[in-house]
Amino acid sequence: MQVTEATAVDQLQEKFPQVSLVRESARDGIPTAWIPAGHVSELMQFLKTGIEQPYAMLYDLTGIDERVRVNRDGQPASDVTVVYHLLSFERNEYIRLKVALHTNHLSLPSITAIWPAANWYEREVWDMFGVRFEGHPHLERILMPKTWVGHPLRKDHPARATEMGPFQLPEEKEEREQEALRFHPEAWGMERSRDGADFIFLNVGPQHPGTHGVLRIVLQLDGEEIVDAVPDIGFHHRGAEKMGERQSWHTYIPYTDRVDYLGGVMNNFAYLIAVEKLAGIEVPPRARTIRIMLAELFRIISHLVWYGTFAQDLGQMSPVFYTFNDREKAFGIIEAICGARMHPNWFRIGGVAQDLPNGWEAMVRDFISYFPPRLREYDREVLANRIFKGRTVGVGECTTQEAVEWGMTGPNLRATGFAWDFRKKQPYSGYENFEFDIPTALHGDCYDRALVRVEEMRQSVRIIEQCVNHMPDGPYKSLDPLASPPLKERTMHDIETLITHFLSVSWGPVVPPGEALGAIEATKGNNGYYLVSDGGTNSYRTRIRTPSFPHMQMLPLLCRGRMIPDLLAVLGSLDYVLADIDR
Repeated sequence: MQVTEATAVDQLQEKFPQVSLVRESARDGIPTAWIPAGHVSELMQFLKTGIEQPYAMLYDLTGIDERVRVNRDGQPASDVTVVYHLLSFERNEYIRLKVALHTNHLSLPSITAIWPAANWYEREVWDMFGVRFEGHPHLERILMPKTWVGHPLRKDHPARATEMGPFQLPEEKEEREQEALRFHPEAWGMERSRDGADFIFLNVGPQHPGTHGVLRIVLQLDGEEIVDAVPDIGFHHRGAEKMGERQSWHTYIPYTDRVDYLGGVMNNFAYLIAVEKLAGIEVPPRARTIRIMLAELFRIISHLVWYGTFAQDLGQMSPVFYTFNDREKAFGIIEAICGARMHPNWFRIGGVAQDLPNGWEAMVRDFISYFPPRLREYDREVLANRIFKGRTVGVGECTTQEAVEWGMTGPNLRATGFAWDFRKKQPYSGYENFEFDIPTALHGDCYDRALVRVEEMRQSVRIIEQCVNHMPDGPYKSLDPLASPPLKERTMHDIETLITHFLSVSWGPVVPPGEALGAIEATKGNNGYYLVSDGGTNSYRTRIRTPSFPHMQMLPLLCRGRMIPDLLAVLGSLDYVLADIDR
């Protein structure tokens, strides 16, 4: 039974009649309510375990600095708002809960005892906004250096390096920064010894080929057995959300390419869905289908990088050369259509940058004919390889319940046997018109995560072939005046239309006040952009919910009790990108 917005919020109010809930209407239709700070824990516990068809996943947790916002539409007074997004799989819907805080009391109870995934999210809100979470097991900075002064996502914090003065690194500051990186096991509740034997603490990274980027993992070892692990992230943080609040709606599109930099247009996709919900823009059928075709091409491109490097992590040298060669063939199509490869920056508000070029169909058909036999060859070389199986079967297992508890989505979630794909469950851009299967596995281990991704590439080929066979006619971009930039042929008639085009490109559209979540099935899991408009030419709040962030938080659970080489197998099987974690 589909439960409506009123039912979910009404049940909450009925269960807690003493609690004053303030309802809010959001542009994306997600049930939204403001709740008192003192009742956060009990309301969250009820939504997770007490309500019928519960909200089992903490989808996201973030904040908003409200102090300079103009259009509040009767919302409760707030200096900093903490926003919780919960997801119910049984209802197939989100609920958005907000808590109003004031500068003199930026404090909330921690919900880490309800959702373990809240650990990193609460640390991030403390880091970025200065909100304390009472009862948190280890509340300290997570993305910024421990020595950082200030909270970067507050509106009074500079948004550009040019506003902060020249960078200097005197010797005493360098020593202070180095000392801040020293790992203290006691601070994390770890013992240095047990039963007369000392534990070893080993740094893996931040410069290690197995971490695929600047990631540091501190291992607590009993011999070669992993007792515990502490991922240390933030080395790749560059303020992607802060930049989203200084750029126009239009000029921020290229920045999204760099979040999951292997996902290409996937990053544009989620962001633009949120913008289009805010602006009320209807994307034409041809543009929707073009978007799907390129998104599935990039799913294959990203999975090919994962496939080759995962095999390489486990000792195979040849597959990475083969998969990267096939990736180049796919990039040839992307380059012919978009003019660029890894970062095409080709999706636009209301559609795509231009129509498909002559010869696109032949190129795509050649690829979808060429690629399936290559996948079969990789099955024999990699998936059937007994050493590959020995390194992955039964390693890094997790159950569906554990995956949901920790916010796992995408192929990693489906490897546990849970057939949840946002393209099927919450279709966007016309995915409901396509026939494809949801690959799943059973054990949630490294090998099953590989099986799911390989089968996903085959399903992507099916989707691309349907795009080619049934590509609609019509415009490639909406004619809505908020679609930016306007079509080129509509700009050169007279000086007025030229001026309009210039303003639309330089300033971007003025998007009505409101908020919306745009969420898609990206290459690594669910990628969501939560945008707040204050009725201007840029986003008041840009929140990027990436799949890699909660996946990396699960690493200690997946590798405890394993050996050091198993850590690299688990890391490779998760298919993360550091920019996707750190933003």
